Amino acid sequence: MLKNIVSSQWLLENLGKKDLVIIDCRFQLKDPEWGYQEYLKNHIPGAYYLNLDQDLSSPKSQHGGRHPLPNLDSFMEKLGKLGIVYQQTQVIAYDDSRFAFAARLWWLLRFLGHGPVALLDGGWNSWLASSYPTSDLKPIPSSTEFFKGQPQLDWVVDLDTVKGKKDLDGVVLIDSRDGDRYLGKVEPIDPIAGHIPGAVNEPWKNVTDSQGYLRPLSELKEIWAKYQDNQEIMVYCGSGVTACVNLFCLELLQFKNALLYPGGWSDWCSYQT
Repeated sequence: MLKNIVSSQWLLENLGKKDLVIIDCRFQLKDPEWGYQEYLKNHIPGAYYLNLDQDLSSPKSQHGGRHPLPNLDSFMEKLGKLGIVYQQTQVIAYDDSRFAFAARLWWLLRFLGHGPVALLDGGWNSWLASSYPTSDLKPIPSSTEFFKGQPQLDWVVDLDTVKGKKDLDGVVLIDSRDGDRYLGKVEPIDPIAGHIPGAVNEPWKNVTDSQGYLRPLSELKEIWAKYQDNQEIMVYCGSGVTACVNLFCLELLQFKNALLYPGGWSDWCSYQT
């Protein structure tokens, strides 16, 4: 097992263990209720569900992006109600979208100072492909202790910080969206196409293969080697969600200087309309 990632076999062998909490993060941007409905039909035994819009984000407003970070007190209360104890409970997050939504939960927990959190390699599809057991039962938490996280506030940057730093020597701004969105050829969600001036493109989908499994570390090192001398790496996407897949990769590669711009392109372009 790599730090931050586990296989379906590992999870099967550890199902039901004390101090292990599994979170289903399946979601679809175009159908926000879809993930929960799928969870109710079938999920990994013992898994809870967290919704990107309702649990992993705050309501959107005119600025701040489509998925602002959640209110931390409310979010930590939810974590506690799932039986997650700060720095004690091993959390495993999964989705069926190549880490797109599970990585948001992974990053939020790391942002709150919680170390024992990992993604399920291959996600839900890997679990199904292995013919491992599933369940439609909603578990009852083993604990309701308030999650006492310690936010790492220097892990995030806002629009003004991005503006002020993006062109400095030693700083790189990375757009995590697909290449066509970065280039402005298509824009399926936001009102303006394009990217933040000066940003380079490293699509989040390059972290996994087409089946949703983590690419070999040797391949990931090749992708990110050109940034190893940067003093600071600011990472964004459309709204601070899939950028977390790149941040997950950077932690695996032991980068210590990668920050999230949660508002992303949706926040940036909200000031251009």
